[in-house]
Formats: sequence, structure tokens, C-alpha cells
Amino acid sequence: MTADSIFELRKNKQTVEAYEAARQLYATDKSPAAVRAMFWTAVDMVRYDIEEECLEDASKIMKALERLLPNVPDKEGWAKESFERCQQKLETAEDKVTRRNNAEHNQMGAWGEAVAVEYLREKGYVIIDRDWHSGHRDIDIIALHDEMVVFVEVKTRRDTIFHTPEEAVDYRKMNNLRRAINHYVKYRKIDNPIRLDIITVVGSLGCPHPIINHIEDVYMM
Repeated sequence: MTADSIFELRKNKQTVEAYEAARQLYATDKSPAAVRAMFWTAVDMVRYDIEEECLEDASKIMKALERLLPNVPDKEGWAKESFERCQQKLETAEDKVTRRNNAEHNQMGAWGEAVAVEYLREKGYVIIDRDWHSGHRDIDIIALHDEMVVFVEVKTRRDTIFHTPEEAVDYRKMNNLRRAINHYVKYRKIDNPIRLDIITVVGSLGCPHPIINHIEDVYMM
């Protein structure tokens, strides 16, 4: 396929077809026409991937565009301007997805804690504190059960395909929990026996029957 026929595909909004044809041409032809076809179809593909939220694919093509840019015939500066616009659009899209993921993560965490609180109450625990902070460290739930003060770390996940929720309680997290618990005990002047529990909640946000696992008396190192 020639560069002219590729631009005809591009003109007809056949973005994916034009991009794949340009890649095949560019693999064997590094002429200015082939370079132009490769560059402009890649620009279109970046925009397409951003719209489809295929940001990882868009990022890979952007890296290729950066390498290609110095070789593109560009007397008017349009190629450079389009490249910079693509960069801005990709950064904006990545920021948007990050904010959305953070919001969803926070919602999942709040839902998981609410599930854990309801579970503990049904088991006879009395909730005495929630989301207690010691500097940048926090304790999700603090409850009283049979005169024992129970510190509860809640981990919420949609599934356990890659990792179980309790695996997120690593050495660093455990160290922060231990320090926060020590601070709480001193601050509240606790004389009761204490223990650390982990409650894992697995399910989608608002799921009526999440899977709950209660791990009692976790060793705090």
C-alpha cells in the first residue's frame, strides 16, 4: 500500500486500518512520504486510544512518535504542535483516570469498613473508635470485646485473583499499625489487654453478601 492510499484511509476515518497499513509500509520504506504516513496515522491512533481509555497503548505510541518526530518533514511546525497536543491530552487522560481510581478506591475502603463494623457489632463487639489517626498512620476500627481492646485493620478487594487482601498488610504497614496502636494505648491510657485483628472484605461495591474473613490476634512483631 502506498502513502497516498494510507492518507485516503485516514481521510475516511479508518484510523486503525490506516495505522496498521502505515506500520507495514514504514517497516520497509523510510522515505519522507512513508515517515509522514507513519507519524500522522500514529497521531490519530494516540487520540483514538485516549478516547477508548487504552492509555497504556497510547503511551507506547507516544514514545514511538517522540523518536519519529525529528525525521518528519515539518516546515510549518504542524507535526510538533500535534505531538505536543497529544502529550497534553494523554497527561490529562491519565490524571482523570488516576483521580477516578483514587475515588473508587476510597469508596471501596469506606464500604469495606462499614461492612466490617456491622459484622463486628453482630458478633458482640462495641465500636469505640473509627479511623483514628496518629500522624500519617491510622487505625481503621477500635472495638471492645470481653474487656479486650481490639484494633482492627480492614482490607477490601473486589477479588483475590492476584493477591488476597491480607497480603497488603506487609512489614511496613504492620510497623505503622504497631506504632499507631502504641500511641493510642498511651493517649487513651488503656489498661485492658489488647490485640490486633485483620478483617478482609471481598466483593464489589455495595455487594449484599461480601466474603468476610476475620483473622484474630495477629502477631504485631
